[in-house]
Amino acid sequence: MGKIIALANQKGGVGKTTTTINLAASLATIEKKVLVVDADPQANASSGLGVDIKQANYTIYECIIDGTDVKNAIHDTGIESLKIISSHINLVGAEIEMLNLPGRETILKKVLEPLKSEYDYILIDCSPSLGLITVNALTAADSVIIPVQAEYFALEGISKLLNTIKIIKSKLNPKLEIEGFLLTMYDSRLRQANQIYDEVKKHFQELVFQTVIQRNVKLSEAPSYGVPTILYDAESVGTKNYMALAKELIQRQ
Repeated sequence: MGKIIALANQKGGVGKTTTTINLAASLATIEKKVLVVDADPQANASSGLGVDIKQANYTIYECIIDGTDVKNAIHDTGIESLKIISSHINLVGAEIEMLNLPGRETILKKVLEPLKSEYDYILIDCSPSLGLITVNALTAADSVIIPVQAEYFALEGISKLLNTIKIIKSKLNPKLEIEGFLLTMYDSRLRQANQIYDEVKKHFQELVFQTVIQRNVKLSEAPSYGVPTILYDAESVGTKNYMALAKELIQRQ
């Protein structure tokens, strides 16, 4: 049975999509069957894995709103054992459309349920908000990875996310666990980055991944070519960091 992991943080620009794409690619490279679910209307995970959103007939939007068979929305990527369900700008309005649907918080859970036995990992890239789609992602997930940028305001807003997780755990998904906090955009030369790492570690202790994702230009270049960093530059620091994260995640299971 596969594990569903949501990547969430309502703060934008913390490396959620970069982590989703590259962790998924790393897991697939070590022979895990992986599905990415792009639940962000910006659809960056879709384009970052080479999906032409304009050409996609079915996306996560149709699965949630129209009840389209989820298998019709699955796209191939440049790595054989890595698939993706793409997003669409229409997802922006989906939250309003979902308000009147029965069991609106559990729609995504029902969509993904038939796929759990087919994949080792299903990674959901959440949008930078705590809206209904993110609530759906957290309700569908077994655990959540929280990327935290190594900068001064890193811990700002995390208490809001933790509160949301607590509410979802008590009302909608008692199984939901925090998989871990992941420090991203880390520059070991900066004293501030080290202070933030220490602070996050002090707050969340063993919940913090030992792997940190260092600042790396290859990580920001690869998406413009529609490939994960491992296919863009297999020797880059970014590729090595995410491979280490994939191995650490597998060891935690």
